[in-house]
Amino acid sequence: MEKVMSGRKENGKSALPLKTRLSVLIASTITDFTRSSDGTVKRGILRFLDTPMPAVSLKEHLTSFDVTIDPSRNLWARFFLPTPTPALTTPLPVIIFFHGGGFAFLSAASKSYDSVCRHFARKLPAAVVSVNYRLSPEHKFPCQYIDGLDALRFLSSSENTEDPNLRLFLQSIDLNKAFLAGDSAGANIAHHVARDWTSDLKRSVSDIRIRGVVSIQPFFGGEERVDSEIRLKTAALVNSERTDWMWKSFLPVGETRDHEAVNVFGEKGKNVELGAEFPKVLVMIGGLDPLQDWQWKYVQGLRERKKDVKVIEYENAIHAFYLFAELPEAKLVVDEVREFIHSCF
Repeated sequence: MEKVMSGRKENGKSALPLKTRLSVLIASTITDFTRSSDGTVKRGILRFLDTPMPAVSLKEHLTSFDVTIDPSRNLWARFFLPTPTPALTTPLPVIIFFHGGGFAFLSAASKSYDSVCRHFARKLPAAVVSVNYRLSPEHKFPCQYIDGLDALRFLSSSENTEDPNLRLFLQSIDLNKAFLAGDSAGANIAHHVARDWTSDLKRSVSDIRIRGVVSIQPFFGGEERVDSEIRLKTAALVNSERTDWMWKSFLPVGETRDHEAVNVFGEKGKNVELGAEFPKVLVMIGGLDPLQDWQWKYVQGLRERKKDVKVIEYENAIHAFYLFAELPEAKLVVDEVREFIHSCF
């Protein structure tokens, strides 16, 4: 395990820069205002507050475009490709990315995730496919996992596409060097998609080979209150009241947080096997994240199943720290991801 210290005091929100504190306050206020006690989300208001960013091509040495995967459920993805592609001597690895937001909020077009994927594509470099999966509570478990798997199937079956942007994208990547990545709820989705894809023989022998999973502060939980949830109950962005609402919004009616989707290696999931093709995992954990104890339980579960897992702990990092470019820890993430990708070959 690697530990990363920033030198800031470890006293929670008061150690954050003013810009970060304002951003966290705005995000928390929007989340609380648009989620209702009956488990619904005020989508009309949320669309006004979370203005989508357009896909912009040929900007910052990068081209990006949106592709519809299934119009019947509004499943689409935003593609990012470093340019100019003629300079490429070898095909790029491809990262299939799932955004965070507690399964209920944000999108591939949200400003923060559009920016993160652009940054990954340019700095790694890598091709990135950011999946705009369906959201809860309108679409509960397992819709998000199904959408993730269907995004992989789409990549695997689009070699004859007539879309010139998509054709160039596919010509520039190596599907044998694929990675799943996500933060928070997106990291939860990445785990379950990796598990399902690699456990199915037909998928595991397809032209897509999942080499690794980049799991940034994955969103896992359970019925019990772990120490980090109690100790950091007033932490920025994430607290038990919000996460309880998100799990209830996501899970089928009547299920508890000990559901295997939430508590992946708990009592209901302890006998779930990970196939031999389940890839290496990079887990990033924040020392000021109330979810950190659940993330350590996830790491322990992977290790008990003899899976290759690397942990990087950012001791002064809040939940979603890497979305705030002004934080010193955020600047380190892309280097760690690049090193992890290289280690998988």
